[in-house]
Amino acid sequence: MELRQLNTFMVVAEVCGFTRAAEILGYAQSSVTAQIQALEEELGTPLFDRLGKKIVMTEAGQRLLPYAREMMKLHQTAIEEVHAYTHPTGVLTIGAPESLAAYRLPQVIREYRKLFPQVKIVLKPGLCWELPNQIRNGQIDVAFLLEPESPSPDLHKETLVIEKMTLIGPPDHPLTRRARVEPNDLKEETILHTEQGCSYRDLFEQHLKQNGVHPVTSLEFWNIEAIKNCVMCGLGISFLPLITVADELRDGKIAALAWDDSTYEIATQMIYHKGKWMSPALREFIALVRRHAETWRQAKS
Repeated sequence: MELRQLNTFMVVAEVCGFTRAAEILGYAQSSVTAQIQALEEELGTPLFDRLGKKIVMTEAGQRLLPYAREMMKLHQTAIEEVHAYTHPTGVLTIGAPESLAAYRLPQVIREYRKLFPQVKIVLKPGLCWELPNQIRNGQIDVAFLLEPESPSPDLHKETLVIEKMTLIGPPDHPLTRRARVEPNDLKEETILHTEQGCSYRDLFEQHLKQNGVHPVTSLEFWNIEAIKNCVMCGLGISFLPLITVADELRDGKIAALAWDDSTYEIATQMIYHKGKWMSPALREFIALVRRHAETWRQAKS
């Protein structure tokens, strides 16, 4: 049973005639007749009744028709899948907190767009606590978290790099002269926080509370750039991932305080649903992220 024969059978069934089918398919009528006869011989039953110049599908033909359609559809799907493997298309929706969307993902996305320009990328900002549920309900295809490692029964979580955290202040802050900054040293300080729900903010606040420290003043900002600008202006100090402040530290616009970050293990993680179909676009994106992650780890070591 050949796909060509099945396709011819479908066209004959649709137009109810060998001559018209031959015109549509670009075959000689004798070729259409030969294909149908070969199919009937293989199946051992006639597929059409020849009633003079009119043909009518037999019961066997009616039974075969939905299977023929399904096989032709599967054939087309296979072709599209193989083509998409080398030329991914479609929409890829990515979720990430601001720190990763701004400081880890841009180079990955830029390279991906060069490699696969036919894929539309949608980058959605989100907090680490809400992104896993967006994966579960299908709102996003893949997400990135910046938080302590933790297993999940339904999500694939892959640690890409352990991120170094840093406590920063203006260059002329008195604490920059300390050989070691302890939680008690922050009692009178103004702490500039990221928004509620940020994983590393929660860890920092918990650490202070465990040491009996409740800063007199704290301010909340909706983005990291605003925090950095306020630190440079001398408004307060902040606890941020090193990747977000590396340029300012290098240029001397802010200073790193001698804070012990060994109690924190914050990881950049990639997550996606274990049961999700891995489209070619998603598969290629994940592979590219893993290659970039090797560079991130090498730069950190």
